Amino acid sequence: MRKSLKVIHWDPAWGPVSEQVMRDQLEAAGYGVSQYRYSPGTYFPPHTHSVHKCDAVLTGTLNIAWEGGSVVLQAGDRIEIPAGASHSAEVVGPETVLSLDATKAP
Repeated sequence: MRKSLKVIHWDPAWGPVSEQVMRDQLEAAGYGVSQYRYSPGTYFPPHTHSVHKCDAVLTGTLNIAWEGGSVVLQAGDRIEIPAGASHSAEVVGPETVLSLDATKAP
């Protein structure tokens, strides 16, 4: 069964990109949220999670790839990754990525 990943771009109606607004949205959707920093060159090879995951970018650029596609996430973008969906992640460019890593049970 192919799992679908969903990209959500920041809506200007939410105001400027803000960690608090992003965190509030994720927590309202039932996610537990942690903040992480990933240095330039960081790469996570293809892997899966046993939980639903959402990666939300606050600063920097993060490429998420999966079988049949990829997306470059920038400040304000996030991607919902269903439990069991194989994907990889890579910091793109010279800027450290500050992200919110959110998870919830399937």
